[in-house]
Amino acid sequence: MAPGLPSTASLARLCQKLNRLKPLEESTMETSLRRCLSTLDLTLLGVGGMVGSGLYVLTGTVAKEMAGPAVLVSFGVAAVASLLAALCYAEFGARVPRTGSAYLFTYVSMGELWAFLIGWNVLLEYLIGGAAVARAWSGYLDAMFSHRIRNFTEAHVGVLQVPLLAHYPDFLAAGILLLASTLVSCGARVSSWLNHLFSVVSLGVILFIITLGFILARPHNWSAAEGGFAPFGFSGIMAGTATCFYAFVGFDVIAASSEEAQNPKRAVPVAIAISLGLVAGAYILVSTVLTLMEPWHSLDPDSALADAFYRRGYSWAGFIVAAGSICAMNTVLLSNLFSLPRIVYAMATDGLFFQVFAYVHPRTQVPVVGILVFGVLMAFLALLLDLEALVQFLSIGTLLAYTFVATSIIVLRFQKPPPPNSPGPASPGPMAKEYDSFSDHIHLVGAQQASAPEPGQLRPALRPYLGFLDRYIPGAAVAWALGSLVTSAITLGCVLVFGGSALHLPRWVYILLVLLSSVVFLLSLLVLGAHQQQCQQDSFQIPLVPVTPALSVLLNVCLMLKLSYLTWLRFSIWLLIGLAVYFGYGIRHSKESLREPSGPTATHYVVFPSGGLEEALQAVQPPGQVLAQESVHVEQPTRL
Repeated sequence: MAPGLPSTASLARLCQKLNRLKPLEESTMETSLRRCLSTLDLTLLGVGGMVGSGLYVLTGTVAKEMAGPAVLVSFGVAAVASLLAALCYAEFGARVPRTGSAYLFTYVSMGELWAFLIGWNVLLEYLIGGAAVARAWSGYLDAMFSHRIRNFTEAHVGVLQVPLLAHYPDFLAAGILLLASTLVSCGARVSSWLNHLFSVVSLGVILFIITLGFILARPHNWSAAEGGFAPFGFSGIMAGTATCFYAFVGFDVIAASSEEAQNPKRAVPVAIAISLGLVAGAYILVSTVLTLMEPWHSLDPDSALADAFYRRGYSWAGFIVAAGSICAMNTVLLSNLFSLPRIVYAMATDGLFFQVFAYVHPRTQVPVVGILVFGVLMAFLALLLDLEALVQFLSIGTLLAYTFVATSIIVLRFQKPPPPNSPGPASPGPMAKEYDSFSDHIHLVGAQQASAPEPGQLRPALRPYLGFLDRYIPGAAVAWALGSLVTSAITLGCVLVFGGSALHLPRWVYILLVLLSSVVFLLSLLVLGAHQQQCQQDSFQIPLVPVTPALSVLLNVCLMLKLSYLTWLRFSIWLLIGLAVYFGYGIRHSKESLREPSGPTATHYVVFPSGGLEEALQAVQPPGQVLAQESVHVEQPTRL
């Protein structure tokens, strides 16, 4: 046994490091960044992050190949699904007004390793997403000039015939990314004004499309003669929903910008709600007029809106639509370049990523190194890579981040909040310090506490019925319920996605697995709901917890399981690279390691008979000190 003890202790210390949490600090408004963004600024950032190539390309693709005119239903369902994830971001952004978004939210609730992996995947999401939008921007502009830019490049540079590389280097896409990176590095206020300009133009073009589109509408295009409203049925609507869900990706830029918001507790949830409502309305109305202007089966998937106006004889309107699409894609580029360096900055500030990215320019007060380095890297990807094969890779990182944020909401709601730091005007003497250190680790055993239940404890009204849940260590029932909730969600998602196709399960086995996993999922929700939650009166909180985040977890799991095997393979390779970075650098430079005590701390158990409790308290209480009631944990002695 003796030789195995050191390895066991080392493994325990390693697990402790991997799961250490970032504490929620009271002085969360203090920051080295500039708090200059208003609610309007955050709202337009969110609108700019969501309205891009999806509005001008995705609507035509989903209408023609998946849902028909019922694409508006797909967008509506996708908006509701996105709202579940957005509410989780809104609560975290209001409660933890720090940059970092999903990375930070996971760090304060789930643990360091999980937070690093989420941040690592978000980095790749922004890198590939920004490069893909830049190439789409370049292609749209090239199409306006009859592909003269592409023909010129292929004639003078040549055509590349290398796998995973584009047919020709896109110098225009790389150039626009370098220019945008330079502008973003000038400060948050400059980025905000640029985003205001492009967002206002984009929203004006959308209003123009909706108005003129309804004037040119032909209700006959929804008739049975053209295939009806839902030619692909319910399955087509759901397939369209899975695709339309990604059109709303981008609202997390609001949470990522919360450290630069003037009043994050109010501005973040309000901006997320307004921007998501505006974008959902825009997608639904634009898809409605698109399918009313032209039959769904004759739409051009690459440029459906501009082509619809061209076919109706309004070529000038098609030019306005093309200009609006370029402005919309510019806002997405700015959103990516605005968010990505701030995620890197948050990771570098915590010591998990290279320290050079934590540098903030003293004049512009932005993480300028991260902006320039990742802007150049994004431009390099847009220059050479064929990003069409990697677009689906974006989805898995986004959905995984949404899943962890929703799970983190449940964890944080049932966690006991840290005691507020309220040091007095004078420093306490050495005797008081020694006593405070001692009292932190005292457990008085003698009678039950009469105070109100803390988060994670069973609700008093349910103790007569569910008292057996109180027999375990505090928080154990919540932890087991959360674990079974996530496990049952994954099981239910696997059965729903693969049960009838890949697994070829008999019908009775399929129904049995669905029922069992659904019952476990619902029972886990009931156990969680039976426990006390944190209540923050001065901050936004999601309604119907744990139901709302649990539904978000289930939906995200189902959408992740619908992705291809190659996507999961690429994702696994990227995770392995991230693990190498973490264990090679992050775990040794983590700032949270400095907070850890240098030696082991002992927990002192003092057992008193119930009748002599007051005498026992006086025995351990220093003269002139009053023992705080909330620091005393009292239990009945067990009779053997």
